[in-house]
Amino acid sequence: MSKQWKYLVVKVPTGLMGGFKPEALQEELDKHGRAGWELVNLIHATPTVASPILVFKKEA
Repeated sequence: MSKQWKYLVVKVPTGLMGGFKPEALQEELDKHGRAGWELVNLIHATPTVASPILVFKKEA
């Protein structure tokens, strides 16, 4: 039987000038890691995406 997965998408908060603090990224990673989520992708900020986006998964 194949595994079933749940996914979680989290936007990392940015500051007024669009940048983000590494501490904010670390906090999001730690928080969701403690809850059993595994990071599977990071979408970097681009001209059309203002904030980094984290994609996590865990077994359903």
